[in-house]
Amino acid sequence: MRTKSQEFWKGVQDEAPILLGVVPFGLLFGALAINARLPVPTAQAMSMIIFAGSAQFIATQMIGAGVSGLVILMVIFVVNLRHALYSASMAPHLRHLPPAWKFLLSYLLTDEAYAVAITHYQQEGELDRKHWYFLGAGLTLWSSWQFSTAAGIFVGAQIPQDWPLSFVLPLTFIALVVPSLKDRAGTAAACSAGMVGLLALDLPLRTGLLLAALIGILVGLAVEKRQEP
Repeated sequence: MRTKSQEFWKGVQDEAPILLGVVPFGLLFGALAINARLPVPTAQAMSMIIFAGSAQFIATQMIGAGVSGLVILMVIFVVNLRHALYSASMAPHLRHLPPAWKFLLSYLLTDEAYAVAITHYQQEGELDRKHWYFLGAGLTLWSSWQFSTAAGIFVGAQIPQDWPLSFVLPLTFIALVVPSLKDRAGTAAACSAGMVGLLALDLPLRTGLLLAALIGILVGLAVEKRQEP
């Protein structure tokens, strides 16, 4: 069994490769926020408070376009609803923790942190110290996002706009998801969710994301039920 320190640094180690896809987007967000004429403290505060790249990009673009605050809040709420699915998935593993730990880890629960943490929790071993792994992964991602945002604010505007960096984050998620597809149910869920996500890409308020998640869950459950003896 690993010690608390070993679990923490294992989380840092496993999260580190993912930063190759995260840091460029932090730089781009910082540059985008400045181009949208957001004050520097506001741009940095978005990364500290919202701490959700997709929501930050959408919010910044809508602010720059002069969209009303109520509409921005509604869109961000819809986009971030996927975190409720992450929370439901993690809840059984965190049930034994005191409230302070749950609040901290809920703040650090992002796409990339969830991907490595849930994989670690699904491996054999006692739960007593695995939350230290989650903490290490989450803090690694959080600190890199803050630093890359700050760098983007001050120097990111110099990045050529024709650099094809938009594909980096999707490739990162593909690299995370594909190795975990070890049965028919998971594969069917991923494939169906991906297809629906593409077909529903133009739905208003990013509701296509939620529809894809829902369809993926239902398909996965249906395939799993058919496999039961």
